[in-house]
Amino acid sequence: MSKIKNYVLGTWQEGQGTGQVLYNAINGDEVAIADAEGLDYGQILHYARSKAGPALRKMSFQERGRMLKALALYLTDRKASYYPISYQTGATKTDSWIDIDGGIGTLFAYASLRRKLPNQSFCLDGDLVPLSKENSFIGHHLLIPKEGVALHINAFNFPVWGMLEKVSVNLLAGMPAIVKPATVSSFLAEAVVKDIIASGILPEGSLQLICGSIKGMMDHLNYQDVVTFTGSATTGKMLKAHPRILEESIPFNMEADSLNCSVLALDAKPGSVDFDIFIKEVHREMTAKCGQKCTAIRRIIIPETYVEDVQLALSARLAKTVIGNPTHPDVRMGALAGKVQLSEVREKVAELSKYTPIVFDQQNQLQALDADVHKGAFMSPVLMYNPKPFEYTQTHEMEAFGPVSTLIPYKNMDEAIELSKMGKGSLVSSVITSDPQMATQYLLGAGSNHGRILVLNAECAKESTGHGSPMPLLVHGGPGRAGGGEEMGGLRGIRHYMQRTAIQGSPTMLTAISQSYQMGSRTNELEIHPFRKHFEEIQIGDEWITAKHTVTEADITNFANLSGDHFYAHMDATSLEGTIFTGRVAHGYYILSKAAGLFVDAKKGPVLLNYGIDECRFIKPVYPGMTIGVRLIAKEKIDQEKRTEDDVPNGIVKWVVDVKDETGESVAVASILTMVKKQNG
Repeated sequence: MSKIKNYVLGTWQEGQGTGQVLYNAINGDEVAIADAEGLDYGQILHYARSKAGPALRKMSFQERGRMLKALALYLTDRKASYYPISYQTGATKTDSWIDIDGGIGTLFAYASLRRKLPNQSFCLDGDLVPLSKENSFIGHHLLIPKEGVALHINAFNFPVWGMLEKVSVNLLAGMPAIVKPATVSSFLAEAVVKDIIASGILPEGSLQLICGSIKGMMDHLNYQDVVTFTGSATTGKMLKAHPRILEESIPFNMEADSLNCSVLALDAKPGSVDFDIFIKEVHREMTAKCGQKCTAIRRIIIPETYVEDVQLALSARLAKTVIGNPTHPDVRMGALAGKVQLSEVREKVAELSKYTPIVFDQQNQLQALDADVHKGAFMSPVLMYNPKPFEYTQTHEMEAFGPVSTLIPYKNMDEAIELSKMGKGSLVSSVITSDPQMATQYLLGAGSNHGRILVLNAECAKESTGHGSPMPLLVHGGPGRAGGGEEMGGLRGIRHYMQRTAIQGSPTMLTAISQSYQMGSRTNELEIHPFRKHFEEIQIGDEWITAKHTVTEADITNFANLSGDHFYAHMDATSLEGTIFTGRVAHGYYILSKAAGLFVDAKKGPVLLNYGIDECRFIKPVYPGMTIGVRLIAKEKIDQEKRTEDDVPNGIVKWVVDVKDETGESVAVASILTMVKKQNG
């Protein structure tokens, strides 16, 4: 039997030990041997830090984002080859789609975030902080890529998504990764990494793969590294307490299996659409991935008067679940990842059933479609009932990591909230209700104990991604038993792999460093209008001082007639008593429109279009007789790649529009964006 290879130090290498035999979860056949014995972990970490780290840090966010997009497209073309391998882990076609397509989708999602980031290797974080009276001394925060390695220790249930959802974030941040997939399903992770390496898209050393034990690797970590862990809370706590983690203050992000719950609100009565949605959602979360999901519903919290209805409806649906070979089109639930997992889950069920009677379990008469039920790791869904949830607390403390869940009755929403919190922290909770008051009560009462809360009802059910699906642009994690960490979360995610550094200095210096204009910085006053410049020619701090205009009552009246805005403060000087105004005041949008009229260069040139307004503030009232002028300053440049051959090559320029009155005070400030043609395509 062949060994799974590890990709380290730029080559595919076999371990030097006996390794661990891996089995097909459906038929029990031997698949491969996983072994990492003999690998030099110190060298592997050094290789990533010295080879890939500098290469990634030299790349801008735009380049890294395009790299992720190219990789996502490359894997999309090859994803069909991963499905037959995934079936061997016990996953159905739908389960595999979540894992494979979901992982590739996360690459796409993070690639698209490049549009929110600058064309450089680091970025500003948050707003400018004034530190002096005359504004000659200011502060800001920068996010700079760490100079270490992201070590990802992943769970067995999602060997593709679990890997890609992590590396997409660290690669966008500019940090290389070493991936340690769970051994039992590492043969699927290996297949995907083989294609990633073969693509040549990533700088060498950006991704290394170790499929066996990494015992001893953490001894070689340092303070620039980051460790992420997904799996059991017991293992996570052990790793988190590693002396090296503590001595070097190494960031450790933990996402642990938790006792997630779903709450059926009182308004979702039996027979209602919301009730049916609830039954369908719980069934899906119990059977998807054979219940081997860190987000699966373990505790079903329902009104005590609905217990019989829920039990009958859910049991009927579970009884119809077709279990067997994932390659058969009629199969809806495959097998657990292996016989070891099956044994562990059945042991937990036996322990839990001492206090919470089983109300549905067909294991004794279980049949597997197109498979031998005795050779594979097949298991019937198990539904239990806890009649005394405040007394029989094992339901809130012990997890059977399979298609197992427990019905828990409650009297009122306060009790439901208390029960949800008895899990001591979860990745996700859901509440099925169409009553905003009930939803708000649950969210505010239980939110501190759950990393994510889904409010599900008929209005959103059709497009909802469901209780158990973490989304790339939302954080995935939770407090307490769930590990206390966060993954993904859009731009929030990159902060885990970057150092936030406070920087202080003059506005001019911070502008030069950040390549983003800071108010008060020196500018380059131009003799040629900046709208006559191509994208490459524009410099941060380029400034255009416009002609001036004296505002009249006729301007205000004409703008009101044109816009339809006849707000009393603009039109009726007799209605201003008790307001902050001393006379008819010009519309804020008139001031902004007039500012555009003053700073726009009308002739055809490199500016292709107005791309929008990011922010706008009206600072000071403008009355008839006041004179306004504009300072137009190039604030930031964002490179844009061509999407098709026919696209006009361009970039986005963000401008500060500072409208001042005759005293030199700002009356309005806005950030506008223009799409500007490049000189060279």
